[in-house]
Amino acid sequence: MRGIKKDFLGVHVLHGIDLECAAGEVHAIVGENGAGKSTLMKILAGVYTPSAGEIIIDGTPQKFNHPLEAQQAGVSIIYQEFNLLPDRTVAENVFLGREPKKGFIVDRAKMERDTAKLLHEFAPDDPIAPDELVGRLSVAQQQTVEIAKALSLDSKILVMDEPTASLAAHEVERLFDRVKRLRERGMAILYISHRLKEIFELAQRITVLKDGNKVKTVNADEVTSAELVKLMVGRELDQYFPPRGDPSKRGDVKLRVRGGATEVLSNIDLDIHAGEILGVAGLQGSGRTELARAIFGADPFLEGTVEIDGKPVKINSPKQAIAHGIGFVSEDRKTEGLTLAQSIRDNVALAWRGLARGRRSQLSINVKDLCQAVELRSRGGLGQEVRYLSGGNQQKVVIAKWLATEPQLVIFDEPTRGIDVGAKAGIHDLIRGLANEGVAVLMISSELPEVIGMSDRIIVMRNGQIAGELPAGPTEAEIMFLATGEEDIEAKTEADLAKIQEELSSAGEGGKS
Repeated sequence: MRGIKKDFLGVHVLHGIDLECAAGEVHAIVGENGAGKSTLMKILAGVYTPSAGEIIIDGTPQKFNHPLEAQQAGVSIIYQEFNLLPDRTVAENVFLGREPKKGFIVDRAKMERDTAKLLHEFAPDDPIAPDELVGRLSVAQQQTVEIAKALSLDSKILVMDEPTASLAAHEVERLFDRVKRLRERGMAILYISHRLKEIFELAQRITVLKDGNKVKTVNADEVTSAELVKLMVGRELDQYFPPRGDPSKRGDVKLRVRGGATEVLSNIDLDIHAGEILGVAGLQGSGRTELARAIFGADPFLEGTVEIDGKPVKINSPKQAIAHGIGFVSEDRKTEGLTLAQSIRDNVALAWRGLARGRRSQLSINVKDLCQAVELRSRGGLGQEVRYLSGGNQQKVVIAKWLATEPQLVIFDEPTRGIDVGAKAGIHDLIRGLANEGVAVLMISSELPEVIGMSDRIIVMRNGQIAGELPAGPTEAEIMFLATGEEDIEAKTEADLAKIQEELSSAGEGGKS
C-alpha cells in the first residue's frame, strides 16, 4: 500500500500511509484507538475506497470498489465481530454465495466434503462438523470457520483485527498455532492487536500508526515493549499503573455480602471498603462476571444478605442498584453500556435519568464537566454519535455516565478490554481517582498484571466461590494456584508453573507482565 489517504466528509483520517507485507510474514499493525488501523485495513479489504494512493498485490496495481473485488484479488479480512450467519451450517457459511451445484441444485454433499477437508487441514485438533449450525459453536470455533472461509477463497492476504479479544487462554494458544501454520503456507498476514505479548510472539515486523500517520516500521526482534509503547503514544509510560492508595485512609465497609448464592455462585462472603480497589481474578467461567451481575441486581442473589453502609438492602434489579449508589461498567460496553446511535450527551445522561426522582433532585449534572473529567476526546463535540468514537473514548463515556449518578460503589468488568496502551493508562488513572475520592471499586480483569498493579486487595474466584483473598502486590503464581485449586506452591515444578502461567496470562501487556 503506497501513499494511502482517506477523508470522511472533509475530515482527514489517513495521511499517506505506506505498508508492505511479504508472503509468509506476520506483520503487526499497532497504535492507539483512532490511529487509523481499521480504516487502513478496510481500504485493503474493499470496504472503503482511498482518497489517494494505490494498492499493489504481487506487483499488480489494484483498485477495489467493493469487498467482493478484494476477495477476488486474494484479500480476506476477519473482523472482531464475525460475519457469519448463526442459523446456517458451517458449510453454508464457508461457501456462502459460491455454493457448488449439480445443474440448478446445490451440491450439498460436495460442499460439506470440501468444508470438512479445509477444517481438517487447518484445525485437525478441533473437529467441527460441516453440518453443525454456526450459532451453536464456541467463539474460537466460529473464528476457525472464518479462517476456513478465507482458505476456501484461496486468499493470499489475511487481515486479522483483534482476533483474541473474545478468546479464552487455551483458545488463544490454538489460534497462535493456526496463524503460524498459515504463515508456513506462504500467506501474508496483517495482524491488529493491542496485546503486546502476542505481537512479539507472532510478528516478524511491526508498523506503528498514530493519528492517521505512519510512525515507523520495525523488526519485532529489534525493539522492546517499552520502545514500542513510546512509538505508539508519543511518550514513555514509566508508571504503567497509578500509585496505590494509603491503607490507613481506607474507609468503612461500603458493601457487605454474607452467604450470597445464585444458580452459579455459592457461599459468597465479601466486604468492599470505601476508598479501595478490590480486584477480582479467576479463570473464565469461574463466576467473576456473575458476581458483578449479582451485586448489581442484573442476576440477583437468591440467598444471603446484602448490606450497604451497615444497613440491610434488597437489590433485585439494576434500577434498585442505581438507587443505592451502585454503578456497573460491564465488559460489553457496546451492547450493555451504550446506545451507539445516540449522542455522547444522551449516553452520559442515561443512568442519571434512571435515578429515583427524590435522589435525582439532589444532584446536578453537567455533561461537559463530566466529559472533561474523564478526558473524553471527540471531534464532533457532545452531539457526536457514540458509535463513531474509539474504544477508549467509548469506555470513558460509560464511566462519565456513572459519574453522573455520584456513585458510592462502581463495578468495573474488564475495564480496558480492546483498549490501546495509552488509553489504558487513562482508564487506570480514572479508576484510582475514584478510589482516592472515597468511592468503593470492584474491578474484574482477566489480565493478571492489571489486577496486581491496580488492586489494594484481591479475591480469586473458582467454581462460583471465592477461593481465597490476597493482599496488594501478590505474584502471578499465587493468584494462579488459587484460581486452579493448587494449594502446595513449593511442590510445583517450574514446568508446571510455566504451563499454568501460559494458560492464564495470555493477555499480559509486554514488559510489565
